[in-house]
Amino acid sequence: MIIYGKQVCLHALEHHSDKIKTVYVAKKNILPKELFHQYHDDIKFLEEKWAQSMAKGGNHQGLLVEMANFEEADFSTLKKMSFIVVLDGLTDVGNIGAIVRSAYALGADAIIASGVRQLNFSAIARSSSGALFDMPFMVAKNVLDDFHELGQLGFKSYGAVMEGENINDVEFAQKRILVLGSEGKGLSKKVEAKLNHKVSIGMKHDFDSLNVSAAAAILIHRMG
Repeated sequence: MIIYGKQVCLHALEHHSDKIKTVYVAKKNILPKELFHQYHDDIKFLEEKWAQSMAKGGNHQGLLVEMANFEEADFSTLKKMSFIVVLDGLTDVGNIGAIVRSAYALGADAIIASGVRQLNFSAIARSSSGALFDMPFMVAKNVLDDFHELGQLGFKSYGAVMEGENINDVEFAQKRILVLGSEGKGLSKKVEAKLNHKVSIGMKHDFDSLNVSAAAAILIHRMG
């Protein structure tokens, strides 16, 4: 897996050295001295055109890293946690990455993506500023089965919908699931039918809704 961009690459180099294969440098003095010495044998210097090619035209900022492919969390591990965020049908890697970053910062334990076959984990790592490497994350093959199993373990699910109860008035279970739908379609009917509670964010002005990543940060903070 290739990641690029100064912030996400430095995070990986500083905190996940066991996953690093090669460090590609295309800008002088981009690496702090300590990291330059630590990875000296794994560094390769690139011309700008090759760096651009590896980043497929993205803004690499002079630094790219090849690392081990992202490993999804196992469901058996997630079942032992207390606060899980489920993304129902979200596909935009920018939004997913922003939610991962908020979830990690604000106290969620894990994330499950559903309604998608596969995701670009390199892009999500980038948009999460590296938080993906620290957040248990899995793509569900059948999220309804997962809901059923989590429910048997005492989890209560809270889905974000426009007509839901104001999040500030809700008392949350110790084991809880926050379910977020896609921006275009919201929650799928099958998932919405499985919810224990429906919640929303109270608006101060007459306005439809927030971006899903902004809403996620507010809801996660309230439920954390």
